[in-house]
Amino acid sequence: MKTNSLFFVSCFLFLSFSVFAQETLLPIEEKGKFGFINKSGKTVVTPQFDFAESFSEGMAAVSIGGKRGFIDQAGKVIIAAQYDKTTSFSEGLASGKKDGKWYYFDKTGKTILEPKCDYAYKFSDGLARLQVGVKMGFIDKTGNFVVKADYDGAYDFSEGLARVKKGNKWGFIDKTGKVAIDFLYDDGFDFMEGVANVRKGDETTGKWGFIDKTGKVIINFQFDRAWTFSEGLAVVRVGDFKKGKFGFIDKTGKMVINPTFTGADHFKDGLACITISLDTKNPAWQYIDKTGKIVISKPFNYMSAFKDDLAKVSSSDIKSGYTNGYIDKTGKYVWP
Repeated sequence: MKTNSLFFVSCFLFLSFSVFAQETLLPIEEKGKFGFINKSGKTVVTPQFDFAESFSEGMAAVSIGGKRGFIDQAGKVIIAAQYDKTTSFSEGLASGKKDGKWYYFDKTGKTILEPKCDYAYKFSDGLARLQVGVKMGFIDKTGNFVVKADYDGAYDFSEGLARVKKGNKWGFIDKTGKVAIDFLYDDGFDFMEGVANVRKGDETTGKWGFIDKTGKVIINFQFDRAWTFSEGLAVVRVGDFKKGKFGFIDKTGKMVINPTFTGADHFKDGLACITISLDTKNPAWQYIDKTGKIVISKPFNYMSAFKDDLAKVSSSDIKSGYTNGYIDKTGKYVWP
């Protein structure tokens, strides 16, 4: 009986921890103070902070009296507000700047690394990007440079590769610092879903296409603008910045949602924000599914991608006294 009792207690504790760890909390603002709600719209952390960012790995950066620290999902301050700048937690560490210096610390607030740099970015794929002067490089979790700060530009590792800039051209390196894809491109973005969008030519007349991790062109350079793939589709623009229209392609390059929109964003949770408004300063945003059908027709002044079945929006019909709210996939307000 003891064994069975211990088994059931262990299962209960495991399940309880899993539920708690996986709970989605979203930042809200009420009367100038920030707190958090859960997916049902219930306030979990009472608005009390001057500012709050989204949770990452169970921790959220908050601002108190002009300084930044971190809270847990219960709203308890775990790392005192002492930093002027912070990054979110990633791979167990976050970075922060205080007294003119950058530090990496763990979830107890213990300092792990003290890199000498001008900016310390979050860890991704086991490496963190550092800016030293005007150059960029990467360190590992011991603080040693794996990639020397020799690059004129760099972004975080994604799917094992990082885009880096040498002179005026972009290429990709692996985690040993070896050049994996040569410096052939005038612009580009990170690898997502196994491919990266890159541009040849200048910003006005150049064309965008897609390459795989060997550098092979898998979608020809034909688009006036292209963004990363998300959920199997990528936003592309056909036409110039002022009059071009946005649509969606699949990984064969086929246009699966015709370019009829004046603005569009990535698919997340099966939905994407789009607009057909001609008012570029104050466009009205709606949501479509992967067939291109408008599924949330109510227009919003501010849009964001869905995450965990909720999206942050702003609209003229929002509750008095509130600037932003959260909707579910039916377009119904969950909060306020």
